[in-house]
Formats: sequence, C-alpha cells, structure tokens
Amino acid sequence: MVRLTEVLKKYPIGKTEVTALNQINLEVKRNEFVSIMGASGSGKSTLMNIIGCLDSISAGSYELDGIEVGQLDENQLADIRNHKIGFVFQNFNLLSKYNALQNVELPMVYASLSVSKRRKMAMEALERVGLEGRTDHRPSEMSGGERQRVAIARALVNSPSIILADEPTGNLDSHRGQEIMEIFTRLHSEGATIILVTHEPDIAQYSHRIISLRDGEIIKDEPVIAVKG
Repeated sequence: MVRLTEVLKKYPIGKTEVTALNQINLEVKRNEFVSIMGASGSGKSTLMNIIGCLDSISAGSYELDGIEVGQLDENQLADIRNHKIGFVFQNFNLLSKYNALQNVELPMVYASLSVSKRRKMAMEALERVGLEGRTDHRPSEMSGGERQRVAIARALVNSPSIILADEPTGNLDSHRGQEIMEIFTRLHSEGATIILVTHEPDIAQYSHRIISLRDGEIIKDEPVIAVKG
C-alpha cells in the first residue's frame, strides 16, 4: 500500500538546508493499523504530509498503492488525494457554515456525482460513525467528539485506500478520545488501512504497529503487544 525507499526531505531556511527526514525506509501493507510517534520536530508531521501527497520528497522513492508519486503532476496528485486518501485532522477542518451532511459531501462535489447519490453516500458515512441523528447540525452545534466523527465520515465517504489521521484525539478529553479510537478500531476490523500520528502512548496502543521517529530518522518499528490482565 505505502512504500518509501531512501526518502530524504530537506527544507531551505535562509542560506542553509534543514533535513526533516533522512533516509526513510518504510512499508505499510493493506489493512495495517500503524501509529507514528515522536517528539515535536522529529519529522512525523512531515512524513504524514508526504504519505498524504501534501508535500514532495527531495530524494528517494514513494509508491502509494503501486503508483510512483514523484512522477505525478499537480492534477494527478489532487486526484490521488481526493480518491485514495481520507484525511482526519486534529482541528477537524470542517466548514462552519455547512451542516454535518454538507461537510461530508464536500469530497464528492467535484466527482460528477448526482446530488442524490452524494447525499446517500454522505448519510451512509455518518451512520458508520453513529451520527445519523445529527446530520442537520453545524459544527458550532456539536461537541468536539461529534465534530471529529463528522471529519472521519468525510474521510470515509469516497472509500479511500488509506486513512491518514494526524493527532485525531489531540483536541478531545480522554473519554471522547477513546470513543474516536474505538471508531478507528472498528474501521480497521472492516478492512481499512490506517496510519495515525500521535504523541500519546495510550492512543498508539490502539494500533498494531508503532513507528518511532527522532531527528528525522526511524529509530524503532515494533508491533504492539497487547497487555493481558
């Protein structure tokens, strides 16, 4: 599903360059549930942006679902982001003037689908996250947990190949965060491939594999061992 080979990412700062990612080799298979962890500045957000086709690599190779991303133009990248990747962000990124149903419909607006088809798919996505009774509510009328559920429904609506979640529980209390992670766990059991960035060890435990970054390099790549008790 995801294969990064000797990936290097540098950013120019003044007359110098800063290395954000250094010789990253990473493979995520279909239906894996992976967490990426690391301190601030470790490179985890840069890695997520590259996987999500929001940023380009400086050197190396990145393949998504068998496609060499570095060879794509901007229109092709936009198509990949819209059809193969579902994004879930810490700040929800919902449009305040739209209700839940309209927010979930947004990824399909440019997909040449009829209004009735878009509406049906958005309703089904909201039902999957338990919000079928909140479709007419705007973000300001919802709790943080409900807003994140809307964001997850929006990420699901186009049946993407992979779901990328960047600190999806970062703005939620522990109870709401647990509810969101239970949704991700269920989606994974239904076949979703999930890559999640988090700085919280208890959140990472919901995944099956934890990749740890430090100074732009992978220092650990280990399976999650379930604690029995």
